[in-house]
Order: sequence, then C-alpha cells, then structure tokens
Amino acid sequence: MATRRPSERSPDIWTTPRFHPSRAGRKPFPIMPLRMPMPFLNRRRPLVVVAIVAGLAAVAMALASWRADEAPASRALTPVMSVTLTAPRAAPLALQVPATGHVMAWQEASIGAETEGLRLTEVNVNVGDQVTRGQVLAAFNAALVRADVAEAHAAVAVAEAEAQEADGNARRANLLEGSGAMSAQQISQYLAVAAVARARLDAARAAAQRQHVRLSHAHVLAPADGIITARTATVGAVVPAGQELFRMIKDGRLEWRARVALSDLDALAPGQVGLLRVPGQALIRGKLRIVSPDIDTQTHSGQVYVDLPRDSGVRAGTFVTGHIELGEVPALTLPQTAVLLRDGFHYVMRVGTASNVVAVKVEVGRRIGDRIVITRGLAEADRVIASGLSFLSEGDTVRVVEASPQAAPVVRSANPARTNAEALARSGS
Repeated sequence: MATRRPSERSPDIWTTPRFHPSRAGRKPFPIMPLRMPMPFLNRRRPLVVVAIVAGLAAVAMALASWRADEAPASRALTPVMSVTLTAPRAAPLALQVPATGHVMAWQEASIGAETEGLRLTEVNVNVGDQVTRGQVLAAFNAALVRADVAEAHAAVAVAEAEAQEADGNARRANLLEGSGAMSAQQISQYLAVAAVARARLDAARAAAQRQHVRLSHAHVLAPADGIITARTATVGAVVPAGQELFRMIKDGRLEWRARVALSDLDALAPGQVGLLRVPGQALIRGKLRIVSPDIDTQTHSGQVYVDLPRDSGVRAGTFVTGHIELGEVPALTLPQTAVLLRDGFHYVMRVGTASNVVAVKVEVGRRIGDRIVITRGLAEADRVIASGLSFLSEGDTVRVVEASPQAAPVVRSANPARTNAEALARSGS
C-alpha cells in the first residue's frame, strides 16, 4: 500500500493551525497541531473510560468504608438512652392444670307418684326450697285407699276366724287317731283344711299390708335432705304411678365436672385442690374426688369430678373455668416491662462490656400480677434492662444508671463504657 506524503494529507482540525478568537487584530500564534492520528484515539477511548469508572468506584468504596468505620465509633461515644438494670426474682410458683366444665348436682333425685289413680290435693314446696328427709312435699286424696285398708282388715278377720276353726278341727282329729272312730283319710283332710286356712290368713294380712303401703304413698315424702330444682306437680291432677312430681339435688351437694387436657391427666390425683372462678364471686375452693378412667373420643380430653362446699353459692348448671393445683416449684420472674415481644419471640436485653445492648431470647410462662415467669434462657445472676426495650435495638449504646430514685445525678463522661462498668459493679454488689 502506497504511503501518502505529508504534503498530500487533507487539512483537518487536527493538522491545520488555528488561532484563538481573543487575539483578533494581534499577531496570531499557531496552536500546535495534534499529530495523533484519529484511528489511534478511537482504539484507546474505551480503555480510558473504563479506567475512569474504576477509579471513581474505588473512591466511592473508600468513602463508604470510612463512614462505616466512623459510625460505630460515633454511636459508642453517644448513648441512645439511660437505662436501669433488674435481676430475676426467685419465688415459688404454683403448678396449675387448667380445666373448664359445668357445675352439676352430685346426685339428683326424681320424686314421683307411687300410687295409681289418686287426685293430688296438696303441693307444699316449690323450686328452690330446702327440704329435709321425710318432709311431706305433696298429698293425694286418700279416701279410697282408706276404704281399701278397712276392707283388707275385714278380710283378715274372716281369715283368722276360719283359721281358728280349722285348727280346732285338726286338733280334735289328731286326738281320735288310732281309736277307730275316724279313718286316716278324714284326719288328713282336717289337717289340710287347717293348713289352707292359715295360708289364707297370711294372704289376707299381706293384702292389708299392701293397702297400708298405698295409704302411705298418699303423702309424697322427701327421700333425703336437699334442694328442690324442678316441680311438675299440680293440685287437682290425677297422675299415674311413676310420673315425676319433683326433682331435687340430694343433700344439696354440688360437684364440678371439668374437662382436662389428656397430657395433664397423669399429674392429677384424688385429694388435690381445685379452684373455680365464678364471675362476680370469690374463688371457690373444692376437692378433687374422682379422675375419670376413660377419654372422650370427640374432644380427646378427660373428665374430673371436684366436690364443692355446700355454702359455695354457685348454681347447678353454671359453666365455670378454673384449675387444679399440683403444688409449688421454684421459678424466676421478671417485671413484664423487662420482656419484649418481637416477631413472635420473647427477648430480654442485657448490657455488654462495651455498654452495648445484647438481646437474649427467652421462654416465658404465665403472668403473675405485673411479673412474668421466665422458664428458659435466663439465670438468676443475670441482670437485664428493666424497661424501655421497645426503644432499643441490639448493638445500641446505653448508659446504666441507678434504679433508686434518691440516686445522685449521673455524671456525663466521655467514656460511657467505664461509667457503665462502674454502675454494673455497684448493682452487682
């Protein structure tokens, strides 16, 4: 390929001398021509751009690293807030098994009519009345029964007379035995007649006794001490035998039939104390009597029977909640303000050696007043921040101050870590 001479090159902005416009009217001076050919610059331009971008990125990363190193230092020097520390308190915790159920009658008695076809003439009690054993609750018209009793007594008298006559004939027949005056067959007949007469007398006496029982059934009596809970008896009604007239709680005794989770049944035993919470009343204290041996296939729970005191004041049929006490165990408690619930987990916050906040996950139990039971994750010697946890995050710098309201004012120091260490030492002592 033939090479062009410099004199043959076409003039362009890179080779043609140019003059600055500000030097109009003066002696022009030529701008040095750029001898770099265009193809060379076009090939180097991408590399130059890449180098510039890489340099800017390096500068930006250096600035970010410097700021990141400076931020913790600035936070360490400036506490976000002042806090007080508290320690877990060891206290006996009552173990309880929750239960729910209805209050029912220990035994419910159904009192009905025991005689047939009599008219009810008296009703002496109503629902809610306290009754005693043998008290007359209602009465029937007993005129017909009294007539039957008199007839039965007359039948007994006839049977007694016949029996006496038959016995006399049998004795005389026995005296003539062996004399030849009467045959053996006749003597046997007299003896049989006497036996039949005695049997008829016994039947007449039994019939009379039955009529006496009917007469006693003309009065409806309370089978035991208790409380009337239902009454269907109406004056003037003629009721059949067996129809219920009253319903009562036997001995006025109530029990709590409570449902307990299957996992808690093995811990229950007769004699344990049950506490019932009834709205508007004080806690009712009962005694566990029976743990049911079977499990409900629908609810997968067991049933327990708790005897209640007679003066409990609770009504039968009331649905109540409560628990069975199993005893006491030692437990650690904290103020509820010292425990933070975040993202479904419970945390306490401790102060590290560098005055920084350290979040510790714990497991909690039930609440007792303004305190909460810590079941796992905390030791008795640990000290945690007492309040204000919602304003703190892990890694924040804090200043520890005395919890006593008479404590001296906190002296601000340029080194909060040293101040916190001294406060921790004082609180630990």
